[in-house]
Amino acid sequence: MSPLKRSAVSAAILLSLSAVTCGASATSVAEGENAAGAMKVSFNNRAIVMAGNLYTPPNYDRSKRYPAIVVTHPWGGVKEQTAGLYAQKLAEKGFVTLAFDASHYGESGGEPRDLENPSDRVQDIRSAIGYLSNLPQVDANRIGALGICAGGGYTLDEAQTDLRVKAVAGVVSYDIGAATREGIEGMPVSRQDRLNILANVDRQLNKEAAGETVLVEQLIPGREKWTDQTPGFFREAYDYYLTPRGAHPGARNQYVVTSPGLHMAYFPFSQMEAISPRPLLLIAGGKAETLKFSQDAFEKAKQPKELMVIPGASHFDLYDKPQYVTPAVAKLADFFGKNL
Repeated sequence: MSPLKRSAVSAAILLSLSAVTCGASATSVAEGENAAGAMKVSFNNRAIVMAGNLYTPPNYDRSKRYPAIVVTHPWGGVKEQTAGLYAQKLAEKGFVTLAFDASHYGESGGEPRDLENPSDRVQDIRSAIGYLSNLPQVDANRIGALGICAGGGYTLDEAQTDLRVKAVAGVVSYDIGAATREGIEGMPVSRQDRLNILANVDRQLNKEAAGETVLVEQLIPGREKWTDQTPGFFREAYDYYLTPRGAHPGARNQYVVTSPGLHMAYFPFSQMEAISPRPLLLIAGGKAETLKFSQDAFEKAKQPKELMVIPGASHFDLYDKPQYVTPAVAKLADFFGKNL
């Protein structure tokens, strides 16, 4: 990057900070409380324009170069939700952080909308790291990566073959491939279930090949569809994504119905040993139905590695509940502070 371009980018960030801070009066996720203090940015991901929120530390000094962290959101989420909260909190600890909308979601480009393609998600992270590495405020040799839920699975996968990532962490990491093939605690998937999923995907692929439009369906069932048998995982997901607690207009609670076919063939933890000798931190909830994914990733990884299990925390508790997020952020700040 030329000195002139670096200066222009630095000036743009400095000029924007006061304007964004004026939005700090937001009192809900939908109003942008997790984006307070950030500036809107965009960057290229091949042919797709990506949208992000860039956070800078308190008392930001344009003459310094800071360690930086890319923060990747869950399946069906957007940057203003839990990813934005973690990015915001880590910026307060002294890092430049970037929360971004995955391709096909939120304000980022990509068609069809609401497609959850693991390959695209991994490439999204690569492009975000490239964007950060070219910012004049960022030390390109001190970039880390953090993902939440499915974003954690994608982040662990991406770091296996991206040496630009110097330290990697996952919070309630979700292996979307194993979850589709085998299920999670309390929601097992049988062989017949897998065959039914694939048959449904195949039928829809044939319809689209014949000219029908891409089909999307509801991701999290509404309360009107609940029964006594509705798993607690779905109930908690509803409470976060579809109530004022975590709802955001950019998160549409939809998914492309052919997506599970892509998930079935995805194995994000297949090369966990490749992250070493770079450090790995996994944070999970002691009551999370997804705990096994963090344990699996931890087992497959080599040192240096650490698994922090927060007692009493469910999967969605670690999205935003202060009593669980606060110790998670403290651990993440210490981890990245020591390793970036």
